[in-house]
Amino acid sequence: MESVHFDHAASTPVDERVLEAMQRWWQENYANPSSRHAAGVAAAEALDEARRRVAWATGAQPDRVIFTSGATEANNVAVFGHARARKQHGRHVLVGPLEHPSTKMPALALKEEGFEVEELTLDSSGALDIEDAGARVRPDTVLVTNMLANNEYGCIFPVRELTRRVRKAAPHAAIHVDSVQALGKVEVDIETLGVDSIAISAHKINGPKGAGALVRANDAAMQPLTLGGGQESGLRAGTQDVPAICGLGLAAKLAESEREESVAQMTELTGLLKSEINGRGLGRLIEPGAPTQALLPNILSFIVDGPPAEVFLHHLDARGVMASAGSACQSNKRSMNPALFAIGLEEDEARRLLRLSIGKKSSREEVLRGVEVLEGVRSELARHV
Repeated sequence: MESVHFDHAASTPVDERVLEAMQRWWQENYANPSSRHAAGVAAAEALDEARRRVAWATGAQPDRVIFTSGATEANNVAVFGHARARKQHGRHVLVGPLEHPSTKMPALALKEEGFEVEELTLDSSGALDIEDAGARVRPDTVLVTNMLANNEYGCIFPVRELTRRVRKAAPHAAIHVDSVQALGKVEVDIETLGVDSIAISAHKINGPKGAGALVRANDAAMQPLTLGGGQESGLRAGTQDVPAICGLGLAAKLAESEREESVAQMTELTGLLKSEINGRGLGRLIEPGAPTQALLPNILSFIVDGPPAEVFLHHLDARGVMASAGSACQSNKRSMNPALFAIGLEEDEARRLLRLSIGKKSSREEVLRGVEVLEGVRSELARHV
């Protein structure tokens, strides 16, 4: 039986066009882009082209794109870099309530350097409590960070409104946004958002693992985490991974240029999933704030009947269906995601939450095949209760 990939929010397959674009930089030209010979110059030009592509996809200028090993590094550079460069203006930091660990952990680490770190809150729909957030911003706030889209149930946060309130109350604050789940599903334009930096990751947009970018809106001062040869405008020293970066560049370009078509397809398939889950009585859909709350087109979460979602995952995996009990970055943690409690779930319900996520390469046939397996697993587990 063919496998079914219902976990695109965790990672996506590499697009064939992206793989082809990467291939030559492994085999035909493996030169160091800092070298002055012809092969090195060609590698440097390939980095420039990738930089232009990422900039185009995110509404930035090419010289504001800093290549990293992924969004984890990009988020770390942003949090530490922005805060440390502004500490003469204050030491107050605000962190979104659902931030990825690569954002939250660096922010918490700033406490050891004398920063005051506060976490923003969610409202009853599972969205950012924008009124509370606005009230928390102070003149000595130097960093505010909040993701653009949640990876648990796909809530899109009001970043533009948050930015407006921060700019009004904290003139020295930098605003950073983790845009990993959003790129390719919604517009990610750094100028439109009005933020100082965003983080993206290649493997969430049909590119390779191990490549990402920190995209900046301006030349505001940032302190680097790594020192060395001065690559990436001095913010990320080290020889660049030319194949992976070229893959990131093309993946970002394709994600944005094909976004409208991809969103239409993912919306249709997610709608099919909803219909099948409801029609077969497979569980209770979780759509916080719908229909007024904006949601990503590719993520669907529902509470399964029976044992915890982890048990379902084991049986689904044995039958070739890949799904998730939540964010892949938190699925091995014992604590529950606060988003689930914010929308009114009890702990037992939260443990039975199954997340299915569609990708641009998903098909109607794959969706229906996965639902058939899910229904079979549900029936099998029910017999053993």
